Amino acid sequence: MSEKKRFLLRIDPRVYAAIEKWAADDLRSVNAQMEYVLSEALKRAGRYPRPRPAEEASEGRASDDGAPPDGDA
Repeated sequence: MSEKKRFLLRIDPRVYAAIEKWAADDLRSVNAQMEYVLSEALKRAGRYPRPRPAEEASEGRASDDGAPPDGDA
């Protein structure tokens, strides 16, 4: 698996608190919850990036839904 991109994010404290509570309810870290929410929004908008054929073959999966593997749920 490739290393994940790191970046700083400025966010309203109320939004952060809501995400933090939601993450706790779902037994996720805040980071994993933000990644989940962003991934779901991208899928709904039809903008979720599909894996390249080489990446899909190396993972040994034939998924066509474009969803990331559940590693943090």
